[in-house]
Amino acid sequence: MAKFFPVKRQEEGKIMSNPQYVVVGVGVLITNRQGQILVGKRSSKHAPYWSIFGGHVDPGESFEACAIREIKEEIGIDITSPTVFGISNNVETFRQEGKHTVSICMHVEYNGTVAPQIMETDKCENLLWISPTDPLPEPHFEASRNAIDLWLTQRFYHQPI
Repeated sequence: MAKFFPVKRQEEGKIMSNPQYVVVGVGVLITNRQGQILVGKRSSKHAPYWSIFGGHVDPGESFEACAIREIKEEIGIDITSPTVFGISNNVETFRQEGKHTVSICMHVEYNGTVAPQIMETDKCENLLWISPTDPLPEPHFEASRNAIDLWLTQRFYHQPI
């Protein structure tokens, strides 16, 4: 039977590292007019992994609001109308790190005039537009790999093995 725990903002660090909690996040697959996907090379706690952008959903926050907020914070661009295209249960990360996340996979096509740029240099060190037909840059973050796979195969759910 599932247990529900109250989530308080000041306890975030404890909750994020506690294996009894499942953390919900959004992963935003940003494409350009050429169909390329934007990824970033993580620094600090998720170094040296490449990943699409996103983050944890705050209590009371919609998936769309989270996506818009995270993209603005991380790469300085304004996005509109991100749409949900899939869900990924990131069990391998739990097996390796003890942190269980479920990702709401979202998509937005970005055609803005402002180029994405690294806003949080302590979290990201490089940006790269990649072709979806090329191999992903490695090493690649599990949640990001799952989201890109769902997008390319037009499936809704990533079933862990």
